[in-house]
Amino acid sequence: MWLVSEPVQRSNGADMSKDGGADVDDGRISKSLIGSIVATGSLSFIGILTETVMTVLFPELMREFRVDTSTVQWITTIYLVTVSVTIPMSSFLRRRYRLKSVFVAAVVFTMTGSAIMIVSHSFAMLIVARIIQGIGSGIATPLMMNIILEQSPRSKLGRLMGLGSLVITTAPAIGPTVGGAVASVLPWRAIFVIVLPIMALSLLLGLRCISQSGTTGNARFNGLQFLCITVSLVILIMALNQGGVAIGAAVAGRRDAGPAVVALVSLIVGVALLVCFVKISRRSFSPLLRIGLLEDPVVALHAFAYLILPMVGIGFGYLLTTLAQLSLGTDSFLAGVLVLPGTLIGAALAPLGGWLYDRFGASRPILISLGFARVGAVLLLIFSGSLTPWRVAVFYGVFGVGYAVGMANVITSAMRDVPAEFTPDGTAIFNTLLQFGGAAGTALFSTIIGVAQTGSGPQGSASFRQATQMGGTWNFVLIVVMVALGWACLWRAFSIHARRTGHRVFTD
Repeated sequence: MWLVSEPVQRSNGADMSKDGGADVDDGRISKSLIGSIVATGSLSFIGILTETVMTVLFPELMREFRVDTSTVQWITTIYLVTVSVTIPMSSFLRRRYRLKSVFVAAVVFTMTGSAIMIVSHSFAMLIVARIIQGIGSGIATPLMMNIILEQSPRSKLGRLMGLGSLVITTAPAIGPTVGGAVASVLPWRAIFVIVLPIMALSLLLGLRCISQSGTTGNARFNGLQFLCITVSLVILIMALNQGGVAIGAAVAGRRDAGPAVVALVSLIVGVALLVCFVKISRRSFSPLLRIGLLEDPVVALHAFAYLILPMVGIGFGYLLTTLAQLSLGTDSFLAGVLVLPGTLIGAALAPLGGWLYDRFGASRPILISLGFARVGAVLLLIFSGSLTPWRVAVFYGVFGVGYAVGMANVITSAMRDVPAEFTPDGTAIFNTLLQFGGAAGTALFSTIIGVAQTGSGPQGSASFRQATQMGGTWNFVLIVVMVALGWACLWRAFSIHARRTGHRVFTD
């Protein structure tokens, strides 16, 4: 099942107590490991925060740069796609370069992109800046996860992974709040001025604390594999976007076959390139990713859930802030604040999910928490025709708490069935799915909103608000289905794992 394409040249697990920054025998967590997690985690947090910090500003950006809904969403989508195509390189970078060098590269890319955002005065330059930022975030996020998985004491793994997952799940949710708060008193570019000194402090801390947890090797970079995965992910998102444009044109009664043709061709080419990537990777001596991990149904089911659920978790930031402004008539600050209670409570409880994992195993914390999240999604659907700001805040709070606690443990659970030497590949695969899912979710939800708004009149009119509300209802239907599907995949994965270990689900 496992594709061992090259010698594994690093230590793992309990053998890393001397150079990994943690003593895995007595369960103590060293100060250097804490510093490493804080340095990489803060960089990752800032990178992921900027995924959604701009979503609350979409109406303002549409006016400033004179673009429509389907165009402005590329500020977030192109960022997420870039992260998605950068993360697969993390396994190669882990095998080829020292951790500290990889960390420095992530900081440089992130700071450079933020600097360009500050001085950009065209939509095209914003897109370029977001691509550069995405490269930095795509390097930083799996680096944090690899340090936790490789250097943590086994008895504290759940808690530390919960802390790492807290960064991944909380940053996208708090982004709209930060964006709205800053934009209410300062120009939106001030957001990126504020994060620069924070990234500089992260750099200093990382240089001091990050230690090497193993040796590097002579892993080779396969440009053809990278090209296949990059182009496939980008044009699959394009297919989704153009499909929405085609549907919108049809709804408006326009006879324009161009978007439909582009969507169909993009879908075919994207799937074909993805298949090529899989075939090339399986035959490669030094694959970009060891995708043979997904031959295990337990890992594959976790991975599918990890693709679907972030579509909801990250896309919610765009959806709710857009509905609040364009349908309920709130300003950008209030729109961002609406998701704050659920975000803060989820942030406080996410480490609890890791503790529950260490105490009770994976199935109970994950399935019960995500079931709770599904209740929040169902409430938003039921009241979608009569939403008020406080209802949005309360119902999203229910969803956010369940989502944060449950998602904190999904990747940790999946790694139980992945051999230790393939941990970097596993984290790269799951983080790629996370980011691509977020990109697809943002594109999908914005496309549905855009289709609903087609032909409804100018922004701010009663018909436009009503159309936006209807688009929200369609999205809530889709969200309920997606959360249920993700939950079912995880239930099936736990059932298979339980049969292997001779336990029952809820007793692993």
